[in-house]
Amino acid sequence: MTNQQNMNTRYSPEARDIYFTVPNLISAFRIISIPFITVLISRHEMLASLILIAVSSASDGLDGIIARKFNQVSKIGQILDPIADRLLIFCSILALGIAGIIPWWMLIVVGLRDLWMAIQVLWLAQYGYGPLPVHFVGKTGTALLMMSIVGLIFADLGRTTFFHTLYLAALAAGIWGIAMYWLAGYIYTRQGVGLLRKELGERYGA
Repeated sequence: MTNQQNMNTRYSPEARDIYFTVPNLISAFRIISIPFITVLISRHEMLASLILIAVSSASDGLDGIIARKFNQVSKIGQILDPIADRLLIFCSILALGIAGIIPWWMLIVVGLRDLWMAIQVLWLAQYGYGPLPVHFVGKTGTALLMMSIVGLIFADLGRTTFFHTLYLAALAAGIWGIAMYWLAGYIYTRQGVGLLRKELGERYGA
């Protein structure tokens, strides 16, 4: 097997070197929509931001279905999809901080985790590895954070006891989501280090 074949297998046995596909266009749309969502949240235009987030979330599931059903799974798509998720979470938290809805430490903690994950992805790419398989802990953390973001946005629509209670519940979900986010980061780090140790051992007989 050639080095290129090895790289393709390690990246994903299904992914191909194709770029102009419907799933990739959907992922690009999601990324393009993020600045608009960020501005809307920071300006407390919550209904409009909720509509955009709903469309973005719906398209997130749609692109995966189309990619698998019509054999359009691509390497660039495997990168664009998680990038869109990370950017949506980070920029939404940034906007919530600007709007004075959440404390800034939440943004810093999430940002540091995403920075470390980006470094690891680039590090693994130097040895021909693509993104690591998504762990259920990571999915849970992402889901909790997205639920928290939507809840915090919705809670900003009113000032009654109901909205205040919703705000506290959404904030608590966000804190749990950040904890799961970091736990997933630890799991991904262990997986990445294991791959690199194996790779270096094969290369240098370590």
